[in-house]
Amino acid sequence: MKLYPGSASVQLEFDKIKSLLHEKCRSEFARSRAAELRIHTRKDFIERELKQSHEYRQLIQHANYFPNDFVLNLAKELKLITIEGAMLSGEQLVGFRKLLMSMESIFRWFDAERKQSYQGLADVIAHTHYEKEILRLINEVIDETGNVKDSASDELASIRMSLYKKRNEIRKAFDRIVSKLNKLGYLADIEESFMGGRRVVAVFAEQKRMVKGILHGESDSRRTTFIEPEETIEMNNQIHELEISERKEVYRILKHLTKKLAAHASLLSVYHAIVGEYDFIRAKAAFAIEMGGEYPVISDKAMVHLEKAYHPLLFLYNKKTGKPTIPVDISLNEKNRILVISGPNAGGKTVTMKTVGLLQMMVQSGLLVPVHPSSSFGIFKQLMIHIGDTQSIEFELSTYSSHLLSMKHFMDNANGRTLFFIDELGSGSDPNLGGAFAEVIMEELARKHAMGIVTTHYLNLKVMANKTPGIINGAMAFDEKNLLPLYKLVLGKPGSSYTFSIAERIGLDKKLIQRARGMVDEEHFQLDKLLNRTEQDLQKVQEKEKELQKLVKENERLKNEMQKVLEKESHSQQVELLKHQNQVTEERLAYLKDMERKLRQMVIEWKKSEDKSKVIKEMAALLFKKNEQKVASKKQKQLDQKYEEVKGEIKIGDKVKMKKNLQVGEVLEIRGKKAVVKIGMLPMQIDLNDLSLVKDKEV
Repeated sequence: MKLYPGSASVQLEFDKIKSLLHEKCRSEFARSRAAELRIHTRKDFIERELKQSHEYRQLIQHANYFPNDFVLNLAKELKLITIEGAMLSGEQLVGFRKLLMSMESIFRWFDAERKQSYQGLADVIAHTHYEKEILRLINEVIDETGNVKDSASDELASIRMSLYKKRNEIRKAFDRIVSKLNKLGYLADIEESFMGGRRVVAVFAEQKRMVKGILHGESDSRRTTFIEPEETIEMNNQIHELEISERKEVYRILKHLTKKLAAHASLLSVYHAIVGEYDFIRAKAAFAIEMGGEYPVISDKAMVHLEKAYHPLLFLYNKKTGKPTIPVDISLNEKNRILVISGPNAGGKTVTMKTVGLLQMMVQSGLLVPVHPSSSFGIFKQLMIHIGDTQSIEFELSTYSSHLLSMKHFMDNANGRTLFFIDELGSGSDPNLGGAFAEVIMEELARKHAMGIVTTHYLNLKVMANKTPGIINGAMAFDEKNLLPLYKLVLGKPGSSYTFSIAERIGLDKKLIQRARGMVDEEHFQLDKLLNRTEQDLQKVQEKEKELQKLVKENERLKNEMQKVLEKESHSQQVELLKHQNQVTEERLAYLKDMERKLRQMVIEWKKSEDKSKVIKEMAALLFKKNEQKVASKKQKQLDQKYEEVKGEIKIGDKVKMKKNLQVGEVLEIRGKKAVVKIGMLPMQIDLNDLSLVKDKEV
């Protein structure tokens, strides 16, 4: 992206964003990426970097581990192995081992499922492979601490074995000498030490002539001298020679290993870049979490649609101080290309403009931004900005001259992929003449299809925005009652500068304010007053709308709760019905199983018993009982069609039903607890408890 002027990134505070991102990086590679953060103009680059940051942010938020713990800087070592005859030390080789182990963990982490779930992160290693042979080469030579292993070569193993034996010999010999001199009382408290890599005994100065050997030095107090005993001189010489041989062999082995690694230098450089890239992605994700960054929609055309957008630096500052930050909603598209923001000073016009510019630069740099996820960002190839006083003493330019010079660059170079920001368009000159130039500048920028935001106090620009296609008004809300800015952008209408209201707020003499009002053109004053009243009325309407929305949401919540209750009740009824059906089915199955068991028993009795008639009677009784139930059920249905049971005392002449055999008759006589009932042609005496009072059903 081309920036104008060169200080645009500083004016929009993009340099501060890079600095905060730099602090989140752990590796030198990631820090260099943050310091040289590029603003892309290709959608695929932007999408890829945003996707990677978004996926890593998800890993952090869900506390999922990603194996990128490697943070060493191996840039110097990578250069060294490409130099012929160079040698890496054991410590440097340990660094390469950590790099290779980290890469191995990363490749293992990306199984088939994770490659699908984290495509952006997997893309970092998509064009390379893991070479396990490199790690094997290092492990054959170096142990965990960076020392060369005995098994690195047969020669080294032989030298170290000889060293081990010689050191054991000298230790035994030295122990004998120390014990002997100690008995003679020649040795000081420390008894023995090392001087120049050779083992010596600490002898009292007055006894030094009593011990044969080489004098290596004396203590600061000169009371103790350090002597290498004559008996160990030859053995020390042999050990010294073996140590030299060991160092030569180690040097040869490390040099040979470095030469082997040089063949894989390019692959190691790729690995180093990969772990650095993952650290950079992690830093971007951590920074996004801190400022509430989201993954917006990216469109390959010139447009801006922001919902609940925050200025990142203002959000972080207010977060520390516990203050709320007011979000902004802005849309620039083919229909509305230029937004003219008016309103009082210190009302947030410039901050709103900087918010849009900074967020656009961040998105095109692959950074998640503090907006609602449904926000959309287009891609711009130029970003032009004119904020603040840009007068130049060096070039003898006044404020207005410098302003016009910038506007000339805007009009000469703007196109359909340009995003511009102009603070206080037309200021620094006569209001009428400056306002006229400002109109011409806006018309030209609109004609060239550039998109941008302009802040102004000029009334003619507010009027122009209402009648010119592609230009819209916007106002920063102001609480006239409390004389406080609300820092909220309202689209679609111009705003008042609240000049006299702010003068009253700061306590200016009312007589002076009244005199100033008298000097203002009456139509201009009435229009400004109308703008004030319109803005206040709009605020009241918005408050009412908020209350209405709140009531609608509450109504929707209650409706959902009622629906859940009804669904729960319906579910309970269905469950009860199923329980009842299951119970009936279970009773029927139990009856059938019992019937089957009894019939099987009767078959067995039939085979065993000699009296077959008895078994036949039992079987008939069992089956007949079932038939009786069927008949009774049929009779009951017939009676229910003709008669209905009623409550009351049974009297002579009433119709009654016998509960046992389901017959209906007429009561002829009551005899205590019994009644004489005529059933058909026969009278029968029956207990009153076995009778039910019935009456004919109406047809």
